[in-house]
Amino acid sequence: MDSDLLLVFGLLLALLSIPALISAFSSERSARGGIALAAIGGAMIVAAYIGKPESYRPDEIPQVILSVIARIVR
Repeated sequence: MDSDLLLVFGLLLALLSIPALISAFSSERSARGGIALAAIGGAMIVAAYIGKPESYRPDEIPQVILSVIARIVR
């Protein structure tokens, strides 16, 4: 898997974990699902940073996201 795809999908999973964690904490349920999403997303982000020799800069992340979306749509 390409490091750009890993970064984008990792960010997506980490973003999706936030509502799951909030929902679990507000209804006093176990937060295992949200924690698992956050852990998998974080691992994907770390793998993307390790897999790309010239690391990502914060200002190029939106461009990476748009290029991955363009590849998926095309």
